Amino acid sequence: MSKKSDFVKSIHGMNEQDLKARMEEDKQRLKKLKFAHTISPLENPMSIRGLRKDIARLQTELKTKQNEAKQS
Repeated sequence: MSKKSDFVKSIHGMNEQDLKARMEEDKQRLKKLKFAHTISPLENPMSIRGLRKDIARLQTELKTKQNEAKQS
């Protein structure tokens, strides 16, 4: 199974607070990676892109959960 599908499955089980906390964690990690990449090139600069996509997936899942809560 791919990393992406494992990640998506793991976030489906999270509640809104967990999603927000994970998103803030990942945003901080992204800032640190960008800063480190600015100073000296990262060994794998594609990790920045992957982290951005993970944050977008978290945001999408959070919006979905918030919309479900509004409809209920």
